[in-house]
Amino acid sequence: MARAQTKQRKLVLTIVAWVIGLLLFFPIFWTAVAAFKTESDAYTLPQNFLTTPWTLENFGIVQERSDYVRYIFNTSVIVILSTLLGLVLAIPAAWSMAFAPTHESSSKLSGKTWLAVILGSLGICFLGLYFTDWKPSNALIGIFLLLIFVVPASLWAWTRNTHDSLLWMLSTKMMPPAGALIPIYLIFNRNGLVFKDWGWVNLMDYNIMDSFWGMVPLMTLLNLPIIIWMLFTYFKEIPVGILEAARMDGASLWNELSRVLTPMALPGIASTCLLNLILSWNEAFWSLNLTNKYAAPLSFFISEYSSPEGQFWAKLSAASIMAIAPILVVGWFSQKQLVRGLTFGAVK
Repeated sequence: MARAQTKQRKLVLTIVAWVIGLLLFFPIFWTAVAAFKTESDAYTLPQNFLTTPWTLENFGIVQERSDYVRYIFNTSVIVILSTLLGLVLAIPAAWSMAFAPTHESSSKLSGKTWLAVILGSLGICFLGLYFTDWKPSNALIGIFLLLIFVVPASLWAWTRNTHDSLLWMLSTKMMPPAGALIPIYLIFNRNGLVFKDWGWVNLMDYNIMDSFWGMVPLMTLLNLPIIIWMLFTYFKEIPVGILEAARMDGASLWNELSRVLTPMALPGIASTCLLNLILSWNEAFWSLNLTNKYAAPLSFFISEYSSPEGQFWAKLSAASIMAIAPILVVGWFSQKQLVRGLTFGAVK
């Protein structure tokens, strides 16, 4: 039986919710106020929000110094394409885990044996790189060393049951991004480590640094574990009998996915898209390290106003407000859909 809510309890919970909300919103409020101040007023302590004059010159200076339209175009391309690509990969994966799960491992090897195999293959790779002076002279050597470690790790993931696979995918989000920066940076910038001049084609000088070809797949892979987890949760709430009835009526796998499953899970898919949009839009670490000009998103746009000469607080605040305004508007108008999707299946 649900516990009755007294007026005092509702009042206390309302006050606590408002206090937490105001604390979370205060940094945005401070940034918005500083954006309409001059540099000298933005530095003044204590801040006086009401008496100091307000100005729009910071927004004009930011637009003159930086092409805001180009940055928002780059961000939109990366966010939209990575979200669509993530859905294309995540929906079949979440469907297979929700409606065709494996409850037992398909391998008889124990977890300790698999751990020893994976760590042993990793050790062989390090030894191979060490004896080749960390510079494989032949691309085939590098590919061979890579496969020695990738194949056992892939086989382990492939033979696990559904819950272990989901946990393994989510564990990739637990590693600090800086831990994978160097290998990803080398993949983006120095393809000569992998590609060689094969005679008919030479890809040694080609790189995907500061390009959509690199940023879109990277953003997709960064958020793919979360997308699969969320879609798996939503799909599990759909009765299996409905899909079985569609199969009995002769529905193909494509029709089952597109005409039965997707419409029923549309709230969950929509909330997943919105969450992925927000995560991709606000991604800063990889953008600052892997972009410079042509594919630089809004996070790089904000960083232009932090220089060794000092922090330009007013202009930095104006750039920050211009960067978060589009996604803030999208989140404001889609908040009902987002809440509906995040609570989808919460009540039986």
